[in-house]
Amino acid sequence: MEIIAGTVDSFSAGVLLDMARYRHQVFVEKLGWKLDTRGRFELDEFDRKDTIYLIARDPQGLIVGTSRLLPTHRPYLLASVFPQLLGDLPAPCSPHIWELSRFAAVDVARLGPSEDPHGSSLALDMLSVAMQAVAGHGGQRLISVSPLGVERILRRAGLRAHRAAPPVLIDGTYLFACYIDVDKAWRPRPDRCVDTTR
Repeated sequence: MEIIAGTVDSFSAGVLLDMARYRHQVFVEKLGWKLDTRGRFELDEFDRKDTIYLIARDPQGLIVGTSRLLPTHRPYLLASVFPQLLGDLPAPCSPHIWELSRFAAVDVARLGPSEDPHGSSLALDMLSVAMQAVAGHGGQRLISVSPLGVERILRRAGLRAHRAAPPVLIDGTYLFACYIDVDKAWRPRPDRCVDTTR
């Protein structure tokens, strides 16, 4: 398994198309999110030249995980689409706070129709790489739109995570804005297990 980080310029067009296809499979086909997509590719206005992507690939080169990292002093998903998750607080706007979005860690090809496409222990490996990537750009915190169960998973993994505001019911799921303190030295324990997509 490999996890690679980079911008649009770091990846071939084929890898970027595979990532967009993977995101469509996970978020639109499996999770049923109502996203504005073209064909069977999922990309939006936050997929830009300065976006940092994490892409996890299995030994055959198939994508089994993705995430997107955006500095909050430029436009990002939480501030633009889910500001209600911040309560009365202003949206973060700092090069030291980065948004983690479009996070998934699941092998779509091996999922059965009744199985839950919510990732695996790979998610913690990807979170570790995300923190290292953000720290390399001066980031000190991550913020993400997350379902409530993620809070417990992060704390159990030994990470400092907390809510920006109380959870809000959106499309039948309680979501909250989750801050995660960046610890570039943190690594998941060998016995870890997590199920999550964002």
